[in-house]
Amino acid sequence: MTDPEPFDVPKPIASEAFTDPDLAIARLEEIYDLHTAHLRDRFDALLKGHPPVGRVRATYPEIRFTTTSYAKIDSRLAYGHVSGPGIYATTVTQPGLFRNYLKEQIKLLVRNHGLPVTVGPSTLPIPLHFAFPNGVHVEGQLAERIERPLRDMFDVPDLAVTDDAIANGTFEPLPGMPLPLAPFTAPRIDYSLFRLAHYTATNAEHFQNFVLFTNYQFYIDEFCVRARKLMAEGGGGYEAFVEPGNVITPAGSMEPTSGIAPPRLPQMPAYHLKFAGNAGLTMINIGVGPSNAKTITDHVAVLRPHAWLMLGHCAGLRNTQALGDYVLAHGYVREDHVLDADLPTWIPIPPLAEVQIALEDAVEAVTGLEGYDLKRIMRTGTVATIDNRNWELRDHREPVQRFSQSRAIALDMESATIAANGFRFRVPYGTLLCVSDKPLHGELKLPGMASDFYRRQVGQHLEIGIRAMEMLRDMPPERLHSRKLRSFTETAFQ
Repeated sequence: MTDPEPFDVPKPIASEAFTDPDLAIARLEEIYDLHTAHLRDRFDALLKGHPPVGRVRATYPEIRFTTTSYAKIDSRLAYGHVSGPGIYATTVTQPGLFRNYLKEQIKLLVRNHGLPVTVGPSTLPIPLHFAFPNGVHVEGQLAERIERPLRDMFDVPDLAVTDDAIANGTFEPLPGMPLPLAPFTAPRIDYSLFRLAHYTATNAEHFQNFVLFTNYQFYIDEFCVRARKLMAEGGGGYEAFVEPGNVITPAGSMEPTSGIAPPRLPQMPAYHLKFAGNAGLTMINIGVGPSNAKTITDHVAVLRPHAWLMLGHCAGLRNTQALGDYVLAHGYVREDHVLDADLPTWIPIPPLAEVQIALEDAVEAVTGLEGYDLKRIMRTGTVATIDNRNWELRDHREPVQRFSQSRAIALDMESATIAANGFRFRVPYGTLLCVSDKPLHGELKLPGMASDFYRRQVGQHLEIGIRAMEMLRDMPPERLHSRKLRSFTETAFQ
């Protein structure tokens, strides 16, 4: 029996305890930079004809926390503490990108328990592909240069450790294994960071903590017009506007100063109105359908945003509704089917008071209506989300009966998916839709009528969404991230 090949690893860095979040993050960056550089150096040598001696391995940095106490923590807190004695750990990727998030989480944990965190290398390998933050296509460079399989020399992405078991509440640690400290592992985050760049054509560093999703390009066009005007006028508190291709227009500029627009838009283009501390607005055109809605929210969730909202169009189901009326969702009928395996349909998706109030206040502020008068243009009720766009072509009796029994007032294809994934990932969520047709009452969305409707209504609808997000931004994070989204056993990190 032959001895296994030795591992080619970076120089060792000892684990160390920290109570200062900044020092802890500095050590995380030191480990991450050293280990990813090791992989890149060996890969570069391979491309130059110098294959590695032995298997190349580098590992993610890790935050570990240990407590032996059942000490009672402030029960008003939704996160920032562990539930009882034990060893807790999470792997970390790109600590520089997550600096603000990590600083907040470490600070709360240390403060609430009076104990340090320990930072050191983990035993979880970094896949070679994830050692290139700017997205180098590893396989393509090697295709014609080497005969030896890449996975014989380097670790590659492993789906066995890239899942949502922690967030889904199904994670079961093996004996002697630490309990999770955060909702996502480092490989799961890396996977989503690369997917975000692919789907949106913007780097993760530009994403903001308040995210607007829409299912129509009209909203994006209006968002761009407003953002460019804002930049030309000095920004109004916002620092820059970023478009696909990482095209950046800084505050005070009339034109972009960096980036290259892609020859064609990606599947779900993203636009970012940047604010200090990533407290600005990101808007994404997710297109049509629950599959897209799940895909993008699966990936945005790893950035741990403070809130996301769906702004889109819907079919009004009540005869008393008019085209252009608003629907503020307070419940959802989930017939999208894309989340059934992760979040069974028997789980209720509750309205979040903080988001609901912000949306209603924003509608009042923009329309000038309030109180009983607001009911003329907005209904609060249940939104049904389905995965069949052409449901109208079926026998109406069965779906109409279900809509009536559920008290649904609107129908779309994305809202319940976005809200349910917000619930699943503990991201505060909300929905404000605009009635664009009434198929049960003979008012179908026809081309000419639709175009005129879009021109009239999109600007006001978008303004309401932006106002609501700015209200949520002014809210203390501990109030927005309330206990409503926390389960029996939760990770300490939000």
